[in-house]
Amino acid sequence: MKATVIATFFGVFHICTYAAKEAPKKTKKAKLYVPQIDCDVKAGKIINPEFIAKCPPGCQDVKYRVYGTDIYASFSSVCNAAIHSGIIDNAGGKILVQKVAGHSGYRGSFSNGVRSLSLPRWRESFLVSEGKPRKGVTYPSTLEYSSSKSTTVKSGNAVRKEHQTPPVPTPATQMATTTPTPTTTTTDPSTTPKPTTTPATTRTTTVAAAAKTRPGMHRVRDIGSSSVHPAYASVIAAASRQIQAAQGRGQNTAFRGTSTSASNRNILRPHTGIQRQEPVAAGSPAHLAMETDLWKPGLSLFDTGFSSKKELNPKPLESISQGNPNCKVDLSFLMDGSWSIGKRRFQLQKQFLGNVAQALGIGSAGPLMGIVQYGDDHSTEFNLKTYANSKDLRNAIEKITQKGGLSNVGKALSFVNKNFFLDANGNRGGAPNVVVVMVDGWPTDRVEEASRLARESGINIFFVTIEAAAESEKQNVIEPNFVDKAVCRTNGFYSINVPSWFSLHKVVQPLVKRVCDTDQLVCSKTCLNSADIGFVIDGSSSVGTSNFRTVLQFVANISKEFEISDTDTRIGAVQYTYEQRLEFNFDKYSTKQDVLSAIKRISYWSGGTSTGAAISYASEQLFSKSKPNKRKIMILITDGRSYDDVRVPAMAAHQNGVIAYSIGVAWAAQDELEAIATDPDKEHSFFVDEFDHLYRFVNQLIQNICTEFNSQPRN
Repeated sequence: MKATVIATFFGVFHICTYAAKEAPKKTKKAKLYVPQIDCDVKAGKIINPEFIAKCPPGCQDVKYRVYGTDIYASFSSVCNAAIHSGIIDNAGGKILVQKVAGHSGYRGSFSNGVRSLSLPRWRESFLVSEGKPRKGVTYPSTLEYSSSKSTTVKSGNAVRKEHQTPPVPTPATQMATTTPTPTTTTTDPSTTPKPTTTPATTRTTTVAAAAKTRPGMHRVRDIGSSSVHPAYASVIAAASRQIQAAQGRGQNTAFRGTSTSASNRNILRPHTGIQRQEPVAAGSPAHLAMETDLWKPGLSLFDTGFSSKKELNPKPLESISQGNPNCKVDLSFLMDGSWSIGKRRFQLQKQFLGNVAQALGIGSAGPLMGIVQYGDDHSTEFNLKTYANSKDLRNAIEKITQKGGLSNVGKALSFVNKNFFLDANGNRGGAPNVVVVMVDGWPTDRVEEASRLARESGINIFFVTIEAAAESEKQNVIEPNFVDKAVCRTNGFYSINVPSWFSLHKVVQPLVKRVCDTDQLVCSKTCLNSADIGFVIDGSSSVGTSNFRTVLQFVANISKEFEISDTDTRIGAVQYTYEQRLEFNFDKYSTKQDVLSAIKRISYWSGGTSTGAAISYASEQLFSKSKPNKRKIMILITDGRSYDDVRVPAMAAHQNGVIAYSIGVAWAAQDELEAIATDPDKEHSFFVDEFDHLYRFVNQLIQNICTEFNSQPRN
């Protein structure tokens, strides 16, 4: 009996011991799902104050800009900053990001193959470290973005996409309150079926499905409405039935009801000033141009502005629109509301703006658009973040009423420069800022100074002028040739003249094409910028007289792209062989014509090739006398290997703030070109086999200089 009890005791003891050893396996720690981010994601776009994320391969690229060293401005690419700091390499990996306060200055440096840029100040910073959780900190498996951003989240074996999008206020709520709404999570729009141009019998299901999943769609017009094209009546009826069925099942489908009829509030108030009157006969082309089209067969059903007498659901939900990603610009239209334009032309202007909004493809990942109306004074009709899709924007434009008064364009431009492109108004920092000014006739105040200040702050200014001043009106023009004084004067890219308001619709596509040409917009400041550009020209005997003249033409072609004056860009030149000669200094010539003439007069020297000594000479004779507020750019052209060392002089120039470009021809040594050039080498060094091919690099060189001018965001 005693033996049995002892045996039983030891048996129970072993079972308990085994259970105690197995217990930890049952309480296994939950696995942390790490969200992946794209290379172009900036820390400032992620709301979470601390998070772990996975970077993909291939983020080590100059287009993913980084600002700072060790502590980075939140405008930086998160993943490329991690590569710069040495936490990961170009193969990607997990990183830990911690947000910290903004700094008054960020120091640029070259580290781990990444060139980071300097920045005077920024409102928020972040630190990156190895992607290991800190004790006691819970990390999100889904990142929260301040604007629409797709994030892939792994959950078990399934992969789903989520979009975090800040809601956009409707016109009714916009004026009542400015309080931000919490971020909402919605379904990836890429999974939403899109209407196609298939026969009506096969399109019914597609249209109905799209109607169910588009939360920003307007009410559907009655099937019997005379405004509905007969060919689409069955499609609309099916969509309506699907909507009602979805509501009956309690699905979360909401529609925002907005009238598409023309505003009847544009009643002409008593005024002073000139208003041109032109009688328009009913049925004439001009009369038809004034009508608001309720149906255009070429448009999507959801963009035609259908409405019904009964509102299905009054609660507004945000329309999800990524927009056209190839046209990511922040755009402000200055709308002419002066009395001289008249009621009829004001309506044509609204139709034009609505058509532009439609053609642009408004969306959070594409262009955003706001409108400022000007007359005696100016007022913001809506800012960049008010509407995130073209349909809502067009409806809002239709409701705008005319201000009246004079055409004070200069005052309106000053207002836009100081107030419109603020972060609080939806400015995204990385997108080019664009202002399109609509002018009927002529401005009643001066625009040159206001335009210059706006361009200096990085704003691209377009002028669309309609029906220029008549002969009898020219005596009232305060500033003749105001367009040439207001826009970038290197070409006609930034100005469009339209002979009549009734032909304004013809310039919708040309204007949209120019506004979306982001490469050209980056270069908008080449007509007015602060730089000292010094050319260091190889005059050795191997070049020859004919090729030397080709080099001078290359120098002239680059110089003429800049607005040259003492306060804008200044040009200097050095020629070298074994020795060096200062052809002219930065302060020698202050007009473009004088500079081009001086370049033409440079005489060929002939001799050896001491490129290193030439760089040192240019640093002492040119760039040491550069003004503190001007960017220093050296462009060196050579056709052979140097007799002396170029690395030490080039490094000294870089350390003194000189941005160096090297242009090699024929027998130039690639390793020397790279040593002379500022990092990254591929953007600052060029090689061509013949002198006659130098012209090929003019546009690329200008583009790279422009990019560096505009690399720092507006704060």
